[in-house]
Amino acid sequence: MAWQWQLTLRQGAASLLAASIMLSACAPARTGAPGGPSVAPPFDPTQTQITGPLPGEARQLTGTGSSFAYLIVAKWSDDYYDLTDVAVNYQSTGSGAGIRAISDQTVDFAGTDSPMTDEQLRAAEGGEVLHIPVALGAVVPIYNVPEVGDTALKFSGETLAGIFLGRITRWNDRSIAADNPGVDLPNQNIVAVHRSDGSGTTFIWADYLSSVSPEWKAKVGAANAVDWPVGIGAPQNAGVAGEVSQRKYAIGYVEFIYAKANNIAYGKVKNQAGTFIEASLDTITAAAKDTESFSPDLRVSIVNPPDAGAYPIAGFTWQLVYVKQQNKAVALALTRWLWYEVTAGQQAAASIGYAPLPEDVQAAAQAMIKRITIDGQQAFPGS
Repeated sequence: MAWQWQLTLRQGAASLLAASIMLSACAPARTGAPGGPSVAPPFDPTQTQITGPLPGEARQLTGTGSSFAYLIVAKWSDDYYDLTDVAVNYQSTGSGAGIRAISDQTVDFAGTDSPMTDEQLRAAEGGEVLHIPVALGAVVPIYNVPEVGDTALKFSGETLAGIFLGRITRWNDRSIAADNPGVDLPNQNIVAVHRSDGSGTTFIWADYLSSVSPEWKAKVGAANAVDWPVGIGAPQNAGVAGEVSQRKYAIGYVEFIYAKANNIAYGKVKNQAGTFIEASLDTITAAAKDTESFSPDLRVSIVNPPDAGAYPIAGFTWQLVYVKQQNKAVALALTRWLWYEVTAGQQAAASIGYAPLPEDVQAAAQAMIKRITIDGQQAFPGS
């Protein structure tokens, strides 16, 4: 099984996800309750919750892409198999690989943390692609400055951009000192650490820096992989965290859930309202509250939002699916899987560190799922 994202989890997350990590093509061999999945009551098309198996649906779905979303998709797929006897084989290959796979029609769905471009949408072989948001995540700055102890350093967006542009080179630079009065900042060189692989984590980080720094936007921009002006590259969250932990005076960025699961200290970031905000489930969800400004296709950036309580480096993770499905059994299973993710699955998301979708975003995602068709008819079997 090609699992490309390896992660050391601590505390309860390890036991919670141990079975999920192994769920792939071999999943049909396992059972939920003793004796196999329970028999579901007859399907009620007016229901809005998935309650059990459905006759006629495919028993396996394949997906690939976002490593950012891997932990929650693994959790969902494990729970969903127990509920429906449908095995979801999702491989963590990165957002770029997910976009390529859905474009080439080699998977049933793909995960991404960076929206497809107009050009990529036009090139997709199966027609119109939907971006269905399924969870919220965030990216946090991590650092190794022994002199500050357990103090959570504060960073403005302009300061972070200056560091990763190579303009701010010392930890006692006046821009860092101004945001951290009374903190013993050493006169030491800053070592910037970034992802060496293409990733949605980098996209969210670079998208945020582009939103707060005209210089960053002009010189670097936002993408899954960018040309870094300075710094050391390392693969995956584990690589960045490893480099930062081993190098005194280093700074890097990782996913919030990775930092939480591995007890990595991270800083607060100044939001658009001028408040230094710590990443949390509530502050990440708050970043998605400004739905009036969202485009109808939900290919939206939510970095640096205006909400005073919002953490500013947040983003959606989407599932990419074709509107027009070609196989009825797959269409039934796929739409029910997606529906589960944006309804009952949201509670599980919160339990392992992903911020749940606001209710209006959940409603918009459900409306998208109902747009998926098979033979010109709505594929989702509910009302």
